[in-house]
Amino acid sequence: MNNDLQTTENTQEAAAEALEIDPLKMQAFKNELEGQQNLPMALVAGLASAVVGAAIWAGVTVLTKYQIGWMAIAVGVLVGLAVGKAGKGISPVFGWLGGFFAFLGCAIGNLLSVCGFIAIQESLPFLEMAANLLSQPSIAFQVMKATFNPMDVLFYALAIYEGYSFSFRQITEQELASLVVDRP
Repeated sequence: MNNDLQTTENTQEAAAEALEIDPLKMQAFKNELEGQQNLPMALVAGLASAVVGAAIWAGVTVLTKYQIGWMAIAVGVLVGLAVGKAGKGISPVFGWLGGFFAFLGCAIGNLLSVCGFIAIQESLPFLEMAANLLSQPSIAFQVMKATFNPMDVLFYALAIYEGYSFSFRQITEQELASLVVDRP
């Protein structure tokens, strides 16, 4: 048994040596990544994906006549992936942007769902109902307040977390391997 423990420790030490990151390569790589960041593209992608996510949220909610809280997580992931892919960000601002747009997508999704239900109930065209409600922010806020459920906080928080988490550029294994110290 003691021999197995020694073998495991030796394997871990070998793996740690094999993955020793060269600080100069790491700094050069970080500088390269910072130069590739694109905040305007992240903003556009975040807003567009929030709108798409909100429309999907509203469509699913109205079709099923049930608000599925997990849709918030899907909106968060969608927004985060869009911000991460378009923005190529490694700075914290990209995470905050993803979290904000994830929240925005969820809130708009809830509001559009209410518009859908009211449009059906009143036999009005959905777009007319949505335009009417969205053009009156004070009424839209009152509608959101009236339809608020405490569980919304949990799902909005999960969406924000997912939006934040997925908003960063992913480092590939090949890129990571290129940062390892060259051994003679």
